[in-house]
Amino acid sequence: MNLTGDAGKRLDHFLQEHLPQFSRSRLQSWIKEGRVLVNGSVAKASLMLHGGESVEVSPADAAPLRAAPEDLPLEILYQDAAVIAINKPAGLVVHAGAGAESGTLVNRLVHHFAVLSQVGGDLRPGIVHRLDKGTSGVLLVARNDPAHRALAAQFAGRTVEKTYLALVHGRVRNEQGRVTTPIARDPVRRIRMTARLAAGRSALTEYRVLRRFENFTYLEIRLGTGRTHQIRVHLSSIGHPVAGDKLYGAPPAERVFLHAWRIAFSSPAADQRVTVEAPLPGDLALWLAAL
Repeated sequence: MNLTGDAGKRLDHFLQEHLPQFSRSRLQSWIKEGRVLVNGSVAKASLMLHGGESVEVSPADAAPLRAAPEDLPLEILYQDAAVIAINKPAGLVVHAGAGAESGTLVNRLVHHFAVLSQVGGDLRPGIVHRLDKGTSGVLLVARNDPAHRALAAQFAGRTVEKTYLALVHGRVRNEQGRVTTPIARDPVRRIRMTARLAAGRSALTEYRVLRRFENFTYLEIRLGTGRTHQIRVHLSSIGHPVAGDKLYGAPPAERVFLHAWRIAFSSPAADQRVTVEAPLPGDLALWLAAL
């Protein structure tokens, strides 16, 4: 690239303007690696351009991302040769993503287990399904690729039984019920899902009342499908948002009262039906006691 009209710009800023298809961090790494030459010489990112220089860039492929092992606590509820059941605490992200590159459940898994399924790629080894960051409870992990495919087929075929515990605002009228409204991405607030559109993916949430309080109802919930934020969206849509879930209309609290209590599946290794339960966390038990 020959500079025209770019005098007074830093080298890194110049590259960002002229090579917008590459991320800022990628361009910075190329500069540090000596892949950017100004008038034939390696230059620093802070170099001020005077105009008329010749800039040469030798791109390099990004290094493949892998989940790094981290020696952090991991509570195992069940394991066999094919499957591991983890008790995920609230606040823990399952795998790396926007704003979370370390400290995830996957970072802990790759430290504790030498081999996990690679069907989900290097950033999501073993991950067959997910729980929201604010949701605690049972999560299944595949130890190898055949187990991953077998579990994924069970989830797709809706033979995995998923039971949650939730505290919701208000007094739910019926002792039990079901919500079948389709769920779609909220077109206005993209971080939310919605059940208020005519279109969307089919969804089934069944509930029954476990206990009633003055201003809350404690529910057991069974999922017939596994849509993003499904329980939170469906309960909010019938006027009973999950306690602490400010994204869907509840007053904010220290955490969302939603816990993946029980999961039942067929283990590819044990060749039998397995049921795993995660006890209600202490903070949620105290919340109930306070009511």
